[in-house]
Amino acid sequence: MPVEIEAKMKVERLDPVRDRLKALGATFDGDALETNVFFDTEDRALLAGDRGLRLRVAKAVPSGEMSNTITYKGPRLHGPLKSRDERELDVANPEDAVNLLESLGYLRVLSFEKRRQSWVFGGCKVELDELPHLGVFVEIEGTNETSVMKVRETLQLSDRPLVKASYIALLMTYLQDHHIKERLVKFT
Repeated sequence: MPVEIEAKMKVERLDPVRDRLKALGATFDGDALETNVFFDTEDRALLAGDRGLRLRVAKAVPSGEMSNTITYKGPRLHGPLKSRDERELDVANPEDAVNLLESLGYLRVLSFEKRRQSWVFGGCKVELDELPHLGVFVEIEGTNETSVMKVRETLQLSDRPLVKASYIALLMTYLQDHHIKERLVKFT
C-alpha cells in the first residue's frame, strides 16, 4: 500500500527556498500549472471518512505537455507528519474521467488552479506551490519521516509550522470565511 508522507509549510516567499535548493545542488524537475478537481458523494461520505478523490490536470511549462491523474487519498494516519494511503491512476482524457466519476455518483465539489515547481533533493520531492487566495507553500514528500524532516531542516524550514490540512480544506475554509460561492478558483 503506497503511503504519502509529507511536510507542508506556508512560507512568505518561494525565492529563498528555490535559491537554497539550487545552492545545495537539487535537481530541477519542472514547472506546471495544475487544475485540481475534487469529487465527493452528495452526502459528503468521502469528506466524512477523511478521504479524497481528485482529478489533476497538469500542464508542463513551457512545453505544454499534459498529464491527467486520478488520485484517491485514504484517511490520515497518526504521526507528526501528514501520512495517508495514496493510489494514483493516469488517464488519457480528463473529460472522460470526469464523465466516469460522475456516472458513478461523484459530484464536483471544488476546482482550483495551482502553480507548482518540482525539485528532487535528499531522496525527497520538494514542491514549491502557489495557490489563489492562500499564498505560497513548500511540500516535502518522501518515503519516511526521517528523510522528510532532514530535508526540511537542510532547507532551513524547521521554524515554519507544519500544515496538516489539505489545500482543498484550506481553500474551502477561506471561501466560506470570505462568503465566496465560487467553486472554480483560478489565478486572475
